[in-house]
Amino acid sequence: MASWSKLSYPRRLFLWLLGYSLLLVGCFVGFQYHREKEFKAGELNAQLQLLNRHILDDIADGEDVAGVSLSQPHPFEELRVSIIDSDGRVVYDNSHDSIPYANHLSREEIATALRHGSGYTVRRHSESTGNTYFYSATLGEDGYIVRTAVPYSLSLSELLKADFGFLWMMGGVTLVMCVLGYFATRRLGLTILRLNRFAERAERGERIYDNAPFPKDELGAISNHIVRLYANLQTAIADRDREHKAALHEQREKERIKKRLTNNINHELKTPVASIQVCVETLLSHPNLSEEKRDEFLHRCLANTERLKSLLRDVSLITRMDDAPASISKENLDLTDIIGEVVEDSDPVAARRGISIVNNVIHPIPITGNQSLLESVFRNLIDNAIAYSGGNEITINPATSCKDGKIVITFADNGCGVASEHLPHLFERFYRVDKGRSRVAGGTGLGLSIVKNAILLHGGSVTVRNLPYGGLEFTITLPCSG
Repeated sequence: MASWSKLSYPRRLFLWLLGYSLLLVGCFVGFQYHREKEFKAGELNAQLQLLNRHILDDIADGEDVAGVSLSQPHPFEELRVSIIDSDGRVVYDNSHDSIPYANHLSREEIATALRHGSGYTVRRHSESTGNTYFYSATLGEDGYIVRTAVPYSLSLSELLKADFGFLWMMGGVTLVMCVLGYFATRRLGLTILRLNRFAERAERGERIYDNAPFPKDELGAISNHIVRLYANLQTAIADRDREHKAALHEQREKERIKKRLTNNINHELKTPVASIQVCVETLLSHPNLSEEKRDEFLHRCLANTERLKSLLRDVSLITRMDDAPASISKENLDLTDIIGEVVEDSDPVAARRGISIVNNVIHPIPITGNQSLLESVFRNLIDNAIAYSGGNEITINPATSCKDGKIVITFADNGCGVASEHLPHLFERFYRVDKGRSRVAGGTGLGLSIVKNAILLHGGSVTVRNLPYGGLEFTITLPCSG
């Protein structure tokens, strides 16, 4: 075993291939030898079967069994003829002065003839004569079995031997296979040795460059791919380490931002309050302002009051969903009616912005939920699309009917969509794609967060994606009671 392991891999591979080839050729030669012997035995049996059939014909024509004679010419110098009745007793045998008394039904050729009409045994020792014979037996219609036998002599043994000419041919083929196998395994083994050295270097973490191509064959192509992949992996790892440092810095920055997240609500509240304060102080300190300026400050106060009211409502709503979801009452509703009412309320605002709302949800959708929360879902989606999509159409479609206890509704616009890096963060609280634009539009940064939390509270899910032709598509899944 130790000496085997000392052999190089190409040599071990060649010896394995050589052993496999010799085993394959040996099996084929053995099979062919056995098959040819059976073929020649079958030919000899066919000749004896003709003699048996001739004797059975003579018996059928009325010739006495004890006085049967073999007048049919045959090529055998010595031929033994036996006739056995259906009980296995020998009634005639030309090789004995007296009839053998042993029951012959157990003889292989006799048993085969009884089952199939004919049978033979290539080489069997005769208990009565002490010689070895080739037996051939044939069953007649009257129940008699005629058995002829020829001595298994040297000449018969030579006759039944297979022709060994094909063995020389197979030997030559084996020699050619070994020569070709040597060169093939040597080439294959050298490639594998190079791969092994590459693996050892890779295990040590050495820097590997793709500058030594392998042979131009399938294994060489695979090897080249592996080396290139590893070289690319090393490059990717180096890039990853650099990106990891950058990501670590970014993560620390995010943690810093998260610490300030609790201050965002306070900040969002301070902005409209400060604006209202400035307006009121200006009005109080300048009682002689013109009517036009006074109305401007009052309208600014009203706008900030509405923004403050909206912010407080959204904060209150999302806090209630977070802190006391069990306290939110639910009742049997028709989601189609809820969507229809929200669309009807939003149509005038959308029309002023040149946006049409296409509501294709027309069939009843029974659902158990909170009406105000479900209204806030679609109102926030519509308000968001009107304010930020930049499109001119909003479409609400039922993606599936209310089957298997679920309903899927899609909400889409044909606007500009958002950059892909923003998609995972759209449902985060106070997340704004364009902060300046959102503040000008009066957004609180909580609309889509309310949408997601309200859907989750109803046991559903919501996802968002950019449409190929432009715009955003929200897919809402809710449990329905129909």
